[in-house]
Formats: sequence, C-alpha cells, structure tokens
Amino acid sequence: MNTLLSRITVEPGKCGGRPCIRGYRMRVKDVLELLAHGANWEEILTDYPFLEADDLRACLEFAAAQNDHVLLHAAAS
Repeated sequence: MNTLLSRITVEPGKCGGRPCIRGYRMRVKDVLELLAHGANWEEILTDYPFLEADDLRACLEFAAAQNDHVLLHAAAS
C-alpha cells in the first residue's frame, strides 16, 4: 500500500464510516472542499495544526485513485 494512502482511515461509527485522515474526525472530503474553495496549504495547516503536509497529499492521491476507472457511455440513439 502506498505510504500516503495509509494516512487515510475508515472506521465504522466515525464520521459515518467516511474516509478520514489518520483517525481524526477530519474527512478527506473536508480537506478537498477547503482546497476547492481556494484555501492554500499554509492556511489549512495553520487552521488545523494536527494535520501535516503529507495528509493533504494523501487526500489528493486518494481522490485521484477514486477517479481512476473507465467510464462507459451509452451509445447515442
């Protein structure tokens, strides 16, 4: 398993079983939304001091891996 992806944890009963960072109640989705809304890495790491730069990298890698599949489109009729 990739070292970065090992930072992403899923625990039943914690955040609804959604992927979190290192067992904290900080979901991958939360970090991705912060980035999508323009927060930079320094801001995120300052606002959430328990996070590390590799946690942010892990979120991006996790999101990329989730989208690594072939999309099949129905032929136009």
